Amino acid sequence: MSGARRPSGVARALGRVDAAVGDAVERAVRVHHRRRLRRVGWLPALDAPASFVAPHAFSPREGNRVEVLVDGAAALPRIAAAIRAAEHSVDLAGWFFSPDFELTRGPERRALSGLLRETAGRGVEVRLLAWAGAPLPLFRPGRRQVENVMAELSDGARLRLATDRRERPMHCHHEKLVIVDGRQAFVGGIDLTDLDGDRFDSGSHPIRSGTGWHDATMLTEGPVVEDVARHFGMRWWEVTGERLATPDPPKPAGDVRVQVARTVPERVYGSLPLGDFSILEAYVGALRAARTLVYLENQFLWSSEIVEILAGLLRRPPSDEFRMVVVLPAHPSTGGDDTRGELAVLSDADVDGRLLCCTLVARGNGAIEPVYVHAKIGIVDDRWLTLGSANLNEHSLFNDTEVNLVVADPALAATTRRRLWAEHLELPLDAVADDPATLVDDVWRPTATEQLARRRAGDPATHRLLLLPGVSRRARRLLGPIQSLLVDG
Repeated sequence: MSGARRPSGVARALGRVDAAVGDAVERAVRVHHRRRLRRVGWLPALDAPASFVAPHAFSPREGNRVEVLVDGAAALPRIAAAIRAAEHSVDLAGWFFSPDFELTRGPERRALSGLLRETAGRGVEVRLLAWAGAPLPLFRPGRRQVENVMAELSDGARLRLATDRRERPMHCHHEKLVIVDGRQAFVGGIDLTDLDGDRFDSGSHPIRSGTGWHDATMLTEGPVVEDVARHFGMRWWEVTGERLATPDPPKPAGDVRVQVARTVPERVYGSLPLGDFSILEAYVGALRAARTLVYLENQFLWSSEIVEILAGLLRRPPSDEFRMVVVLPAHPSTGGDDTRGELAVLSDADVDGRLLCCTLVARGNGAIEPVYVHAKIGIVDDRWLTLGSANLNEHSLFNDTEVNLVVADPALAATTRRRLWAEHLELPLDAVADDPATLVDDVWRPTATEQLARRRAGDPATHRLLLLPGVSRRARRLLGPIQSLLVDG
């Protein structure tokens, strides 16, 4: 990659050894996953042909309105407003909830617990489904921590609460859903919690007291909300034994075709004994269909299956214009070594300089702080867009419960990509109207490379973008994939 320091002879030798070990582990992981998916009838997810539609996900729904809400300051107040306006029901599913988490700031601060209590007090059915937490004190949140939160939320309130402990070993329920009156659904990566970081950050990402946080969610109205609600209802019934009433199907609200894709491991729910791996299928099909652009924002990048496809695109570019841009956190909360090891795979495959891997920083008053990239967004060729809770790791694609929305709509995909690029490049929208290849070569790469050089020289940052170099010590960076071999079954 441009901007990376040339390794010494010893480092190159170590890199070759580590690459050989890493390749062997990754091959074993891929064989293991192939065997597992063949056993449950989901091998088509790994063998998906080039396509912008996942054939085994929910059927695409016509007639939807879609709005992409980028960063917490844009998304969280909209979620709060929708809950306040609820007439019949509010259903929430999440990884963790903080009762005192504020969805609105400023003079009218509103915490989650107060908002839900007030809504339930008006006679609205409020159901909250949370992961029960880690059964062993290996990572957060733990079972006791979740129990304390649920006790605080239920104290004197009319909320209906449930915890789901039907997770696979070492995995969790990771989806983030808010469904209002069966007609609006928020599906994305934003947790309603300040655990591990305050999600309420704006697109300008100023220096603040906590870590900067880049995230996104998708608001949709129309027939596809019925599928999101069906998924929630399935989990609610599995956990509580209560079947939720089926509301009238939502009426058309726009002109966007939207598809719900999921990860649900096999043998977790009786309703889905063979599981659902359609998020994997959606990514595999779309990436294989790529011709000009792959743009990924994610918290992690250590799915060997996904990286194998990305590396193939770099070795055999489908067009002269093809570029690949990946935006990741500089230091993921877990799996950081795995991600950086996989960047080495992509860097080695990038024979023509088509790849750019970046991270984000906040700066101000001479200080610089990382911006934690928590968004889970994929855009291909300005034609295909997915946004949801799924990371590009083995947890999200094989073992955690996840929900993504998939949209094959060129207008929405291109508009979303330009909004994100305007934010990251610190430019107005009309300045990112050029073709993606030109912007990557003439704006993204020089800016990110310069900022890395400034950082290495000890000079202050002058921009938000920072080049994220690959590394070569992959054998030490495969704990996540190895964990898959141990716990997938």
